[in-house]
Amino acid sequence: MKDALKVYGPLAAVILILLIITMRFVAPPPPMELRFAAGGQDGRYYALAQQYADALAVHGVEVEVLETAGTVENYKLLNADEADVALLQGGLADAASQENLRSLGGMFAEPFWIFSRSDQFSGLISDFGDLERARIAGGGVGSGTRAMTERLQSEWGGTWLEIVPLSGNAAADALIAGDVEAAVFTASVETSYVQRLLKTPEIRLIGTRRAKGLSMRDDALAPLVLFDGVVDMDRDIPAGDVELISAIAQLGVDEDLHPALQSVLLEAAETIHSGGSILTRANTFPDETRTDLPLSEEARRFYRNGPTFLRRYFSFGWANFLERAWVFLIPLAALLIPLVQMAPPVYRWRIRRKIYVWYNDLHELERRGFDAADDAIRQQVLTDIQSLQHEVGQVEVPVSYNDELYHLRSHINFVEALIARQASKA
Repeated sequence: MKDALKVYGPLAAVILILLIITMRFVAPPPPMELRFAAGGQDGRYYALAQQYADALAVHGVEVEVLETAGTVENYKLLNADEADVALLQGGLADAASQENLRSLGGMFAEPFWIFSRSDQFSGLISDFGDLERARIAGGGVGSGTRAMTERLQSEWGGTWLEIVPLSGNAAADALIAGDVEAAVFTASVETSYVQRLLKTPEIRLIGTRRAKGLSMRDDALAPLVLFDGVVDMDRDIPAGDVELISAIAQLGVDEDLHPALQSVLLEAAETIHSGGSILTRANTFPDETRTDLPLSEEARRFYRNGPTFLRRYFSFGWANFLERAWVFLIPLAALLIPLVQMAPPVYRWRIRRKIYVWYNDLHELERRGFDAADDAIRQQVLTDIQSLQHEVGQVEVPVSYNDELYHLRSHINFVEALIARQASKA
């Protein structure tokens, strides 16, 4: 056993060292921490980021949710490598972001709500472009709503009044109070201030007549229809179909984010975003086609094939380890074959060496016995031979090598008999 350990132990150590080097540098493990740029703590992005954090915590990945001003700041954090993943409002990616960042797909639709007071511009406002001379509450600087407002103002052209930097409930309150003529939001239909404005008689929802045209100009925008009565059937809200333009919120990541983390984010996204709403059918999202960032290679593979074969049957940690192991399996096997083939001959040599090394001593004793000048010296040689026989008797070898050990012992007896016969003749 000791001899086997001495031979196969170093071989196992070499394999272990190669394994560690390969797993550490050739196929490194994914980091177990993520920085998730979300939005304000009272917003939908932040709530969704917390759902992602809970989903990834099951797999041992710790997610730090970063509170931000919105999509514009999220883009800045991703590009500055201060965040790893972020929810991003569609339609706002610039050239630098398209080069440095990747998308995991569109996750949900965010309608662009346009509200005005019924007693202002009554009958004159039928589209966003009609608000050119109105005071619009269009979100704070850095928010997705403001960026969308500025984009649509640019699309329609003309000279617009300065945007009033109010958002959320503050913008809704200002519109109801008459402090602004219009308020716009990029938000879910379930958002409290959107629901409040939809159900306030003095407030009117304005559709986007050119929604289909806008969506054809940008894959991250999509037309939606708020159907007659879908908000409140009893009160007939809305009183007719209203066509809206929506930004498709996408999950953006740093282009170097580990593929295993991208995959587990996509698994979580399927659970979080696959449900329906009064605006979209179930299983509409995630959607690989509705993005304005390039789709990552891992996302492309995921949408085509789903989770990896190993991920279907193993936990995140084990599946990731086994998938990384394929990277070095073939070169490691090419290296191990000669090492493994070399081990048995080395092992046999070590065992036989334990036997054959005694022949040097036996030859020396035989020479001394024949060259002895008197009987006393021969008796001493015989004593040494007996001691040698005793020591050889203590040697341990595997059973399969006992025949060679007993050959040695018979040779010792043979030499002892020769020297004894020499002594009797003298």
